[in-house]
Amino acid sequence: MRPQGCSKGRGSPGLFASQLMFRGDHGQAIARGQRPRRIALITDFGAGPYIGQMRLLLAAAAPSLPVIDLIADLTPFRPDLAGYLLPGLLRGMPPGTLYLCVVDPGVGSERGILALRIGSDWLLAPDNGLLVPLLLQSAERRPALFRVDWRPSTLSASFHGRDLFTPIAQRIIKGRLPRATPVRMADLVGAGMSPSLAAVCYLDSYGNAMTGVPARGVRDDAVVSVRGARVARARTFSDVPVGIAFWYENAFGLLEVAVNQGRADSRLGLGPGDSITWQLDSA
Repeated sequence: MRPQGCSKGRGSPGLFASQLMFRGDHGQAIARGQRPRRIALITDFGAGPYIGQMRLLLAAAAPSLPVIDLIADLTPFRPDLAGYLLPGLLRGMPPGTLYLCVVDPGVGSERGILALRIGSDWLLAPDNGLLVPLLLQSAERRPALFRVDWRPSTLSASFHGRDLFTPIAQRIIKGRLPRATPVRMADLVGAGMSPSLAAVCYLDSYGNAMTGVPARGVRDDAVVSVRGARVARARTFSDVPVGIAFWYENAFGLLEVAVNQGRADSRLGLGPGDSITWQLDSA
């Protein structure tokens, strides 16, 4: 298995984008107060040499800047699922962070590379739908969204996390956005995605199943159905007997299906992409 890139309906590129004056291959200077103060890695790389090489190159570019592995085990090759975790992963995190997001099954192809400034944060990601749920759920009315046109002189065909995303990040943290074109959200791959997804998007190491549904939109008396099982809501694990399945609002604000001191994935036969439904308890 080779390593990967290893207002809703907003039509304007945004105020920040409209103020940029691009200068050929040199890109545009980023004001010191708008530069990232830390970097967070969001990938599906798992264990192996890939994250280590990226961290080493980022540390060489800015030794004083923290580089954090926020998550490295997103569902492989599924930006259509991973994107629904981004709003929760970013919620409550410190401002001024550059999120380097690489879930990139199209690595080596002509897919685009996106740079997004939203609030005081920067995000880099492939143009494959990964950023769309975040844009749809964001309260930021005029995010600055760009398609990065610049490419380094040396670029492998299979590890763009190291050879493309990391060099772009290095330039941003040093104060320059490489040559890029402002784009509209309507022009992105996946622009028609829903703001939420009633499906399993991620299985954690305990076997808990995170969905792409913000839990605040589901009534407490709703019964969730998934793969033939029906589970009621509980506030937390200790509120139900050991071995009992339930749903709850997890720490990221998402509807999650779990089993107290057990594995929901094996107990209920859950896997990434499995759909869920819910209805009010008629009992």
